[in-house]
Amino acid sequence: MNPYFVMYVGPMFGAKTTRTMAAIDREIYRKRKVIAFKAQRDKRYNESAITTHTGASYPAYCIEDASQIFDYIDLEDYNSNTIVAVDEAFMISNVENVLPKLFKKGISIIVSSIQRDAEEVPFYSVMKLMPWATKIEVCPAVCTMCDQDAYYTEALFDIVNTPVEERVGGKDMYEPRCFKHYTNFNTK
Repeated sequence: MNPYFVMYVGPMFGAKTTRTMAAIDREIYRKRKVIAFKAQRDKRYNESAITTHTGASYPAYCIEDASQIFDYIDLEDYNSNTIVAVDEAFMISNVENVLPKLFKKGISIIVSSIQRDAEEVPFYSVMKLMPWATKIEVCPAVCTMCDQDAYYTEALFDIVNTPVEERVGGKDMYEPRCFKHYTNFNTK
């Protein structure tokens, strides 16, 4: 089987992790080996599992740098029956270098990540991964102000004066917004 590189991207609450979990389940039914990783600094819900907002989870190794993936897998023992799943890729340094290396070795990759921050700045690592993807699915959320598709993440706090390490959060800190209701597009 040819390896694949699938990316689920979009704003917060767009069900990216839910889609990743569905992809993991599918591979488990196919009897393929899935090794999952998540960002060390993402302590929401469960510190040792990829976890959706609705509570579904899959065990994962917590890493800060993607090169730590090599602590858990030996490339000589892995092949096209191996899948590496990475949740919240934007929070993991060096991910843009390591995942393409794994893919070139024949390992399938599943990634979920927001693609830009609440200040509209694209994450460099996510931009660098996109050319490797064999499939990219943009996963919109539902705007909290109306029922339209939301492609943007609105910060509910003073993002400019909040240190980066304090910006990881959930519904109490962020809301998905459509084009019309995304504040950054509607200030005059």
